[in-house]
Formats: sequence, C-alpha cells, structure tokens
Amino acid sequence: MIVALAGGVGGSKLADGLYRRLAPDELSVIVNTGDDFQMYGLHISPDADTVLYTLAELANTETGWGIAGDTFETLRALGRYGEETWFQLGDRDFSTHILRTQRLGAGWKLTRVLESFTDALQVRARILPMSDDSIATVIRTATGELAFQDYFVRRHQSDDVVGLTYAGIEDATLGREVREAIEAAEAIILCPSNPVVSIGPILAVPGMRDLLRSATAPIIAVSPLVKGQALRDPADRMLAGLGREPSAAAIDELYSDFLDGIVIDRQDSVESERIAALSISVLTTDIIMRDIEGRERLAGEVLEFARNLAKAAGRASRREGSSG
Repeated sequence: MIVALAGGVGGSKLADGLYRRLAPDELSVIVNTGDDFQMYGLHISPDADTVLYTLAELANTETGWGIAGDTFETLRALGRYGEETWFQLGDRDFSTHILRTQRLGAGWKLTRVLESFTDALQVRARILPMSDDSIATVIRTATGELAFQDYFVRRHQSDDVVGLTYAGIEDATLGREVREAIEAAEAIILCPSNPVVSIGPILAVPGMRDLLRSATAPIIAVSPLVKGQALRDPADRMLAGLGREPSAAAIDELYSDFLDGIVIDRQDSVESERIAALSISVLTTDIIMRDIEGRERLAGEVLEFARNLAKAAGRASRREGSSG
C-alpha cells in the first residue's frame, strides 16, 4: 500500500500518476479538508473533489479542477436571483455537493461519503479525509482574517499573508482509516501541494506528525517549487509572507522531523548539499507534470526512490532523536 498526502491540482496530478503506476487498490490518498466550506447551503470539499474527479478521469484538464465539459446554467440562474457566483460550480459538480450535504445531514461521516463517491465512480483507490471533524483554514492578512476560499478564489490571492490558523484543529481527531493506512504503508508520499494550506492542515491534525515519525515506511516529499516559484498557486508568496524562504530546502525543513527523502527539480540541484546537511536523501529530476505521461514518469521515479530508501538503514533512530 502506498499512501499519498495531497491537496489542490499539483497533488491530484501526482496522485493520478501513482494510481496509474500501481495496482488500482494499492493507493490511499489522504486529502486536505481545511478548505472545505459552505455555499448555497451545501458542503463543498474542493481538494477531495479535485482528487476524486482526477482519478475518475472526469477532471477538466484545462483548469485542473471541476468536471470536463460541465455547464454552468445553475450558477447563472443563482446569479439572476441575486446570489454571489464567484465560486465556479458546474451543473454536474453540484450533484456531488448536494449528495455530500444530504449524507452528512443523515449522520454519515465524511470518510463514508467519499467512499460512496469512489465506489460510484469506480475509483479503486481510497480517498480519505484528513479528519471527519470540521477544520477551517483561516488566512491572516495585514488588514484582518479571511476564510480560505475568500482569500484564494474570491480575492484571487491578492492579499499578503502574514499568518494562518486552522480553526477547530484542537478538537479534531484522525480517522481510524487514516491511521491504518499510514501504519500499513510501504511508502508515504507528500505530493507537490502547497505546504502551507494543503499539506499543512493535514500535518496539523493532532497525532499526525507523531504517526509519521513512528511510521516504518520511507516518507518522501515532492517539492511544489521550481527555482523558488510555485507552478500554480501562491505557495512561494505565502512562504515568504510567513518568514520562510521559498525554496526546495525550505520545503524540506518544514517536514524534516519525519522526512527521509525529497524530490526536487533539476533547476534546483544547487540546493542538494544544503538539504543533505539535514540527513535527507535527495532525488533530482524533472518535477513538472505537463501531461499524463509526465505524471506517470514522475510517479515511477518517486516509487523507485522510495524502494531504494526502504533498503537504507538508520532511519528509525534518526526519527527517534527528533523533537518535531
């Protein structure tokens, strides 16, 4: 079993590459739910749905999110009634949110809801929410706090980020399925997702970092940055706003208490020595996934890297000595 931690378009692309390289039931994807929110009375899970649609081969390849060929008549009708329509929800996409809301209202856990969706769409990988409890990423700016989707979609990431919190994180718990997946994993891969608002919330769930530190499987992160710049989202600007250098080495430092290896782009090879100083193994390759073939190629290289690391000794003692 391979476990991937993912959120956003970059994470879904590598998850798709892994899904294509592995036997269908050998992958579990733990997804960020910190950007879940309510709109029109519906519970929307953008990261979970992006992974779901991508693995089901339904995703809009031009945007990376939403459903290919979707229409937006419902959204336009809502606009005519005076509702705000800044978050783009397609007509077919609405069905996912309607059913999710209905099933949550009937007492289902989010884990069970996602399982029902993967079954219906014939996705054999498991897609697991980081927690069944409600967690909301809140962005702090110089002028006040913003809900994540207000910052990211409504305001087009135009605000300078000076901090963030995960509302509800103190009372959240890891699901049994998440624990079992990590404990049984042969490799754990942190996809090239935003480390602050996609991977960060997953790691902030109480017990997650301890679980990763005690895992026997090699843990690998794929950098979301190339030459200090994010490929899609504002990860580079967010890191800078939080006082961290936007670099592959800085990504490594964020995960250094549990990480065994990191995959960085060839253009960042100069950072290899700096990363190696943290006793982290480095794989340098082309990390830009331009097409399906690129996703499969990178996934194959990451899996081979994990197999090589699994043969190495001394990783358990290094983690035991980490303060996290």
